[in-house]
Amino acid sequence: MPLHKLTTDFTDRSLAYTTSGAIQDLLEPPPEALTIFETSPGIWRLEAYFDGEHGARDISSELRDLVTEPLPNFVFEVVPDLNWVALSQAALPPVEAGRFTVHGSHDSGRIPRGPNAILIDAGEAFGTAHHATTLGCLLAIDRLTRQETFQTVLDLGCGSGVLAIAIAKALPRADIIATDLDPQSVKVASENVRINGVASRIALTVASGVDHMWLRQSPPLDLVIANILAGPLIRLAPALARTVVSGGTLLLSGILIPQAPQVLAAYRSVGFHLVRHDRIAGWSTLTLKRRG
Repeated sequence: MPLHKLTTDFTDRSLAYTTSGAIQDLLEPPPEALTIFETSPGIWRLEAYFDGEHGARDISSELRDLVTEPLPNFVFEVVPDLNWVALSQAALPPVEAGRFTVHGSHDSGRIPRGPNAILIDAGEAFGTAHHATTLGCLLAIDRLTRQETFQTVLDLGCGSGVLAIAIAKALPRADIIATDLDPQSVKVASENVRINGVASRIALTVASGVDHMWLRQSPPLDLVIANILAGPLIRLAPALARTVVSGGTLLLSGILIPQAPQVLAAYRSVGFHLVRHDRIAGWSTLTLKRRG
């Protein structure tokens, strides 16, 4: 089936990334693929591919209540039934996130091989570091692992596995569990951890929230990362609290900045305090500590 391709250009980088996040995470149905990249100095192009079954969409109207700033015009065009994953990933540049460099296989020849290079191709699982939430988590992981050592780590909602891979590279002795409720994401993450040489370090499984035998039987963990969305994070607060050891760290993302106070209130009520609130392109990343 042909796809509909949406294209627009921004002169405001922050607005470009805020809009891409809203399209990717808050519209129903979401795009089949989305990329954002700098075409020339000061110009950021957003391209998204939508299933053509329902025809061209009025994206401006759908975003009216989600993005308050004026948006540029969106152009829709019908594209043939090509390999849109390969086409979109070819446009993704490498991302620098602290010590980590996340890149696709099309850039492998240009990225020096090293302990902090992470190979992730765009595909059927969320997480290439181009989204502000993944970037925020990677920057926080870089900072946290320079400050302290974590022995046991959970990446809940692992998507492509990029955050678990970053932990494995930063903490070679950590025991890491990565879960996702989507079996396809776990399949993709399994391949990515193999490609990045950390398969023996990360246990992957399908799980809804913390409802899995591994987590029920595990002692509380030193570090838990959950890059999902605000609603599920709020609902999971009591259960997630039980997975974190006293004095342990909880890293939350997938939260629009206006949603952060509500998420923070939910976690304060179950024994956490805020250590740091990072804001990138309209999205929040919260670093929390569980009180002793």
